[in-house]
Amino acid sequence: MPDATPDTLTQIAAYYAQDREHDRLTRGLGLIEFMRTLELLSRLLPPAPATVLDVGAGAGVYARELLRAGYAVHALDAMPGHVERLRADPALAGLSSVTLGDARTLPYPDAGADAALLLGPLYHLTDPRDRARALAEAARAVRPGGVVLAAAITRAADIAWDFTKEGDALDEAYARPIREHTYRTGRHHNPEHRRGHFTDAYYHHPHELAGELTGAGFRDVSVYAVEGPAALLRDPDAAMRDPARREGILRALRLTERDPALLGISPHLLAAGVRA
Repeated sequence: MPDATPDTLTQIAAYYAQDREHDRLTRGLGLIEFMRTLELLSRLLPPAPATVLDVGAGAGVYARELLRAGYAVHALDAMPGHVERLRADPALAGLSSVTLGDARTLPYPDAGADAALLLGPLYHLTDPRDRARALAEAARAVRPGGVVLAAAITRAADIAWDFTKEGDALDEAYARPIREHTYRTGRHHNPEHRRGHFTDAYYHHPHELAGELTGAGFRDVSVYAVEGPAALLRDPDAAMRDPARREGILRALRLTERDPALLGISPHLLAAGVRA
């Protein structure tokens, strides 16, 4: 849940009511995001059958993969439509629980899980106090030595995205103020709620994300680029259909995933921290 202003809540709910989240990660740059996130989860999560809290589970794309890998998964999301999908999907019948809830006030007991995922909440919490609350709640619900993985969108995400568009695909007069304001302030706002633009959100600099986890008391904090420079591919679908090209891209993304000079060009970051 974002900071509770009616306008922000309404805009975010309207964006997700378009019901595009369930297949967003099946094509284009979303497919690279999905593949890379799964790869990072496989490296950073404790081994199955660990208990994982999927906070901001969306339509259950990652929960489904975690269940297949043998994890015990509790799913929570703030959007009623997402919770309906989670409860209706036969592939998610093995979830330990499904909850309509708020990342800032988790319904889970203290130290009851081995890991927590926040793959969406932080960028919808535009007030830093709310992001701190969400991270504190994740820390409370995870055992000492457990892992919290938190995703963020980077300040330059809109710039990279707009650079891949050509001709009528980009309304420069509309897009330029959005991307420049977002880059300068971190606050993303789509004033006319146009399709093709994200909803209200907070976009991080990489060092900000690391600082928020450190400030929440996590140790051994590390930040990884998810899509990295693949964000500048003009046709991600074509690139990923070519097996040799796909393998070359993924190898390059692994090679550069923690390069401080390149973190900011990645649309998404994944930060990992260990509960003290």
